[in-house]
Amino acid sequence: MTWEIGSQLRQKYPDYNKELSEIEGVVDEEEARILLYKFLRENTTFAVSLLSGVDLFPFQHMAIKGMMKTDYFLGIWSRGLSKSFTTGIFAFLDAILNQGVEIGILSKSFRQSKLIFKKIEDIAAKPEAKMLGQCITHKSKSNDEWLMEIGSSRIRALPLGDGSKLRGFRFHRIIIDEFLLMPESIYNEVIVPFLSVVENPMEQQRMHDLETKLINEGKMNEEDRYKWPHNKLIALSSASYKFEYLYKVYEKFDNLITGKDTEGENSDATRCIMHFSYDCAPEKLYDSNLIEQSKSTMSQSQFDREFGSLFTDDSSGYFKNSRMAACTVQDGMEPSMEVAGNPKDKYLLAFDPSWAESESSDNFAMHVFKLHDEKQMGTLVHSYALAGTSLKQHINYFHYLIKYFNIVSIVGDYNGGVQFLNAVNESKKFKDSNIKIDFITADFDKPEEYENDLRKARREYDLDSKKICILRKPTSQWIRRANELLQASFDHKKIAFGSRPIDDYYTAEIKKKIPIKNLKFANFVEQDEKESAAAKMIDFVEHQYDMVNLTKTECALIQIKTTPQGHQSFDLPDVLKRTSGPNKARKDSYSAIVLGNWMIKTYYDYMNVDCTNWQTTFQPMFIG
Repeated sequence: MTWEIGSQLRQKYPDYNKELSEIEGVVDEEEARILLYKFLRENTTFAVSLLSGVDLFPFQHMAIKGMMKTDYFLGIWSRGLSKSFTTGIFAFLDAILNQGVEIGILSKSFRQSKLIFKKIEDIAAKPEAKMLGQCITHKSKSNDEWLMEIGSSRIRALPLGDGSKLRGFRFHRIIIDEFLLMPESIYNEVIVPFLSVVENPMEQQRMHDLETKLINEGKMNEEDRYKWPHNKLIALSSASYKFEYLYKVYEKFDNLITGKDTEGENSDATRCIMHFSYDCAPEKLYDSNLIEQSKSTMSQSQFDREFGSLFTDDSSGYFKNSRMAACTVQDGMEPSMEVAGNPKDKYLLAFDPSWAESESSDNFAMHVFKLHDEKQMGTLVHSYALAGTSLKQHINYFHYLIKYFNIVSIVGDYNGGVQFLNAVNESKKFKDSNIKIDFITADFDKPEEYENDLRKARREYDLDSKKICILRKPTSQWIRRANELLQASFDHKKIAFGSRPIDDYYTAEIKKKIPIKNLKFANFVEQDEKESAAAKMIDFVEHQYDMVNLTKTECALIQIKTTPQGHQSFDLPDVLKRTSGPNKARKDSYSAIVLGNWMIKTYYDYMNVDCTNWQTTFQPMFIG
């Protein structure tokens, strides 16, 4: 562990502990209150213990102190190093010691924002935190805003996607958990303007004018001007790839701290980076089994980022993360993730089924791609990946996709796909809706027969009768061709990942009318059965972008192997294939995107077949 002071101009703080130790005799009550306040500000660990009964580790004391003393705090911490817990302690301590402060908590999802809020609630609910509990004067929880008032201070947890709602607030402190997943546009267009807004401009101007008068009269020096506190940014994250935006922010902070960059927009603003890997943590904080399990379930590159807090160059698998990032639509741009499609647009559905109902089984994966006829490509706009649930739930979700997206083509894995679609067609939900999925029989197994297969598929294709499904047999030859096609699609941007919906797109998605109460899309949903439909809708919309990231993560893990006989396989690394349990490494979303990408090309190939010269042969028959 190293400590670099940097070359920033830092405000000098008086040594309050020394001042207090030199006080003799009895002080009056008013002065005693002021001295206690100064003592609590100076002694963070004691203040936290007194108010909440929580004993801080030294690194947590350093972190909270850094958040208190600097304007921009960037924490690159290992997973499991108590980021949310430590930040929650800072939030309530700051709210108590700086009355009137407005604190905003943002994260990749509203659920994650609420997690820090819940940490404060959990701490305050303990018997030893009686004083903290008395400080909390009001709490309210709506579908899209959680509010806690501590005297005249307020702590708000908000969903990130609604940029228009964020613009309606003026925060003095902004806490961003999972900064890695913060949209660059929201950071630059919403967060940074927050930090530049002066809290009390008229009071500051009057003070400045008075100080200027005293300086001109020789009664005061320029360096003695009062230093008004800046607004604060506290950003926490695990490490990222070096091509991602987080690393650019990290480098900017580092250069400003060390003096390599002298062009910061706020020359008197102070910055702090706290960079902790798992091996810097106190022994009692980490479960050694967690580390060993993570080493066995993650690639080395992923473990280095998540636990080693190392910024890495790129994924080492067959599909490069940088290529997939280049194929991802910029946040807030079209097409974004969707929970219900536009009836005028066309969509393709790909699925990789799993029959097991154990949480340690493979995921049942489904992808919906929006088709772009002019470019003959597709964009992933909806994704589903879930293990440990019943076939009935999968059929229900499949039905929802058929009903709320204009699906013009379906592709699935033949292994399990036949049984699944038979179960779908026999289900009450599909029979009540008068929907039956039919199959196209062209097999596309032989490259030399590809043109004939295209003509056969085009003849059989019938959207009105839902004869739109191809079940793909995963032969070794097809697997190689389909993976090479996906790699080429990433290289030439023939497939895309939808953007995170923010601002107007986010508002439009959460207002769409879908059967949200009847959908199970993640295992955490069962824990929130009392959650309102509107709150669940926010989770659902934000969950979609998590599924996009899951798909890219699974693709990045895939490695290619060649046997002595020349056969190629595309699979997880051996160390990850041996893992088990609910958190094991999976590749089902990867399999679904391989199927979907192949089907996008095949769909456009057979739809482009010239039908004008088709000939039919009439065969007369005798009816007696």
